[in-house]
Amino acid sequence: MDFFHAIILAIIEGLTEYLPISSTAHMIFASSYFGIQEDDFVKLFQVSIQFGAILAVVALYWKKFLDFSKFSFYIKLACAVVPALVLGYIFDDMIDAVLGDPIPIAIVLILGGVVLLFIENFFKSPTVYKEEDITIKKAVTIGLWQCLAMMPGTSRAAASIIGGMQQKLTRETAAEFSFFLAVPTMAAVTVYSVFLKTYHQTGLKGYELLTQNSDNIKMFLLGNAIAFVVAIVAIKGFIGVIKKYGFKPWGWYRIIAGIALLAYFVINK
Repeated sequence: MDFFHAIILAIIEGLTEYLPISSTAHMIFASSYFGIQEDDFVKLFQVSIQFGAILAVVALYWKKFLDFSKFSFYIKLACAVVPALVLGYIFDDMIDAVLGDPIPIAIVLILGGVVLLFIENFFKSPTVYKEEDITIKKAVTIGLWQCLAMMPGTSRAAASIIGGMQQKLTRETAAEFSFFLAVPTMAAVTVYSVFLKTYHQTGLKGYELLTQNSDNIKMFLLGNAIAFVVAIVAIKGFIGVIKKYGFKPWGWYRIIAGIALLAYFVINK
């Protein structure tokens, strides 16, 4: 992977991480299209640049994250992230295996798009209009929904937003809580990938891969900076779209993108 590839992947991460369209599916397509070799450093890079996307949420909602007088906010996030931490650790190797086959990921992308087209018909009459009204029980339930995203192509954002709407959150509140929940979830995944996980091809830890040479460190820093800036734009745009149009535009996008990816990978298999 060179710097051009790093920039492309970072832009994709920033654009797609908080949208219900699956950053994983887009990363896989980009890697295949641009001929990016799927080695241990690439796998680490794709996860580690989530740190920049995390900082984008903290920067946009800094009043929420830095208001230490509202301890219940942190309790909700801590409780909601537990299911993903436990199941993610248990199924880590299985998830890596699925990532090797893009066809089922494209199919999941399409099916998720169909769900988004009709999601608002299923969950009507919301009663929760702000984060303060989300109970710990609702937060944990949303966290369980988020675990559906362990199937690559599902989208962590889509799963947690649907979970929020199932728990009677408005679509805007569900989207914002999805952003909040992403911070501890992605932070935990990033820490695990960088400091704890041993990568199969090289037998190295993530931080050892990063420090192998100066280019790896530079790509890591550049990727996170780009993901941070792009994610800020994407989050603001997403909130504006769902307020005006709901989730149907994202549903149609997933279906069209999924069909295109399916055709691409079937032809090039």
